[in-house]
Amino acid sequence: MNYKISALIPTFNEEHNIADAIDSVSWADEILVVDSFSKDSTVKIAKNKGAKVIQRTYEYSASQKNWAIPQASHDWVILIDADERITSKLKTEIINVLKKDLPYCAFWIKRQNHFMGKKIRFSGWQGDKVIRLFRKDRCVYEDKNVHAEMICDGKVGILKEKLIHYTFKDIHHYLEKWDRYSTWGANDRFSKGKSVNFYHFTFKPIFRFIRDYFFKLGFLDGLTGLIICVLSGMSVFIRSLKIKDLRESDSFI
Repeated sequence: MNYKISALIPTFNEEHNIADAIDSVSWADEILVVDSFSKDSTVKIAKNKGAKVIQRTYEYSASQKNWAIPQASHDWVILIDADERITSKLKTEIINVLKKDLPYCAFWIKRQNHFMGKKIRFSGWQGDKVIRLFRKDRCVYEDKNVHAEMICDGKVGILKEKLIHYTFKDIHHYLEKWDRYSTWGANDRFSKGKSVNFYHFTFKPIFRFIRDYFFKLGFLDGLTGLIICVLSGMSVFIRSLKIKDLRESDSFI
């Protein structure tokens, strides 16, 4: 059985990425760019590439994606962020999978991450995988501000080929994203009544660095691995600081 597929690409100010992202899913039967009212040339480029553009004010990732998924015309959806790319091998695997009547409603796809121009093999990122190929009526993202997983009504398979993920544009862009994600993470934990203490500001960031740099072999990624692991430990500290601020002000950031 051969199913048609819709490609979804959420965007906001992604003029440097959107053309390549669309090209990587050009084989899909439909391409929807889900834009959050970009202020750059993202929408113009997407339309020139033949993609359909739909727009909605951004709240948070899971909310945006859950709104976009029902807009797809076809039963199967491949969802990628603008900084991700479907390789030719992954494209072939997806097409072949959809030709078979397999008992799955979704598939995990492993990611090959790149940071500061370097392919990252370790540093805690080696197990990175995401559900990005799924049936639109059987899957939904959990309602979380950050790192929301997909909830699927049925079996989930896993593909062999990897999705390419370019996490780094420049240090300014990365630190903006880092600050945004730590805020969302703090808000999620605060809403669940989480509190922080001396342990969260001292031992937990140190443990995160040790885990990623030594036990998850970040040192094998060289200087880039060291930078990733330091930022990982710092993110734990900053998130805890924001939770403390939330509890003292008793309001969301």
